[in-house]
Amino acid sequence: MFKKHTEDQYIEMLPGIRRKTLVFGEKTLLSEFRLKKGETVPIHQHPYEQTGYMVSGSVSFTIGDDIHSVGPGDSWCIPADMAHGVEVETDAVVVEVFSPVREDYLPETLQKP
Repeated sequence: MFKKHTEDQYIEMLPGIRRKTLVFGEKTLLSEFRLKKGETVPIHQHPYEQTGYMVSGSVSFTIGDDIHSVGPGDSWCIPADMAHGVEVETDAVVVEVFSPVREDYLPETLQKP
């Protein structure tokens, strides 16, 4: 699967937190997130391993009991079922891979009923 970059198809998950599914296969899904300064992603957990790369900006991750400041070029891997959240320090762009595929992030036409 190949996909050309466009500026559309972002979904606002929370105020100031937008995501777009870029591509996906049988075992992984790649998403881009655009985060606005001052916003947060509350502590949550899910059954997906989450590996990411900070393209631009800065955030502070809480992963379990640890806090990590993340800037451009930094990367991470959050194990499945690990509690985590984000505080956005500056406008940021993040690219993340989820495994297995997050069906809730698939385009609506591909989601199972």
